[in-house]
Amino acid sequence: MTLTVRDLSIRYGFFALLIGLALFFYAAEPAFMSVRSFVFVFQSVAITAILALGVTGTLVVGGFDLSIGSVAASSMMAASYAMVIWGWGTVETVMLCVAFGLFVGFINGLIIVYGRVPDLLATLGTMFLLLGLQLVPTAGRSIAKGMILPDGSTATGSFDPSFLMLGRSRLFDIVPVSVVVMLALAVAIFVFLEFTRWGRVMYAIGSNEQASRLAGAPVNRYKIAAYMISGGFAAIGGILLAARVGRGDVSSGNNLLLDGVAAALIGFAVLGAAKPNAFGTLVGALFVGMLLQGLTMMNAPYYTQDAVKGAVLVLALLFTFAMTRRAGS
Repeated sequence: MTLTVRDLSIRYGFFALLIGLALFFYAAEPAFMSVRSFVFVFQSVAITAILALGVTGTLVVGGFDLSIGSVAASSMMAASYAMVIWGWGTVETVMLCVAFGLFVGFINGLIIVYGRVPDLLATLGTMFLLLGLQLVPTAGRSIAKGMILPDGSTATGSFDPSFLMLGRSRLFDIVPVSVVVMLALAVAIFVFLEFTRWGRVMYAIGSNEQASRLAGAPVNRYKIAAYMISGGFAAIGGILLAARVGRGDVSSGNNLLLDGVAAALIGFAVLGAAKPNAFGTLVGALFVGMLLQGLTMMNAPYYTQDAVKGAVLVLALLFTFAMTRRAGS
């Protein structure tokens, strides 16, 4: 079968754009192609990519999770509270945060599946609820060692060094641990979605939920599981964020939702998939990170970055779906 120019554009157009963007930034700032620059790009997108991989699971079943940013932020605050105020260790803190993310995903799934609330509205409500609740225990203050609590006492705990290693240490003094976690989760979700029966059923549900139900698939359980995956991944992102900044900063998770969603949706354009997929999501996250790194090195004003990300997202999706639709007609 001979591939036409249109077919090649659909399949490889995004990678051509990626290479062209890299060459543009390299011409403007040669340091962009350095090993240090690429390591920084991977480190900067690790948390975003993890959140995006989680939301990809909900996109696969035809849903959408707007609460990933607030789950990550709440997980970061929970980890900080557990260590600084309760004096917990690394293992129990990580288990608490992951359980929290899974629980939020479970509640989201129940509301959507059995409450029949549209996914956007259900997860939007959860987002606002979590954004408010995370501020209550500390009366809106960020959490740090030696902070004054609302009752006037002083926090006596601190971040465990082994916990901080999750966000700050590097393997062989080169690869950040957060990048290793990102790649491990990316491989896990890719294999799960592409090569297991459960992944194929999830894609079938997203393609035609009613037909999947008639075929005997437990649609409700799969949809709830998808939101639990999203919540769990978001919680892991929050853990890594807390380990990186070393405090429970109430404003650290502000851009996580936008960046995570952008990466997941840009993934639709990778290899002309026109559907949610883990590989495309990872490439989309790296694309967003490379774009921001290049703009930063060119001293572009920070307030232009969201506009640029939005423009790239719109163009990538417009190109992908328009070209795919024409190719299929």
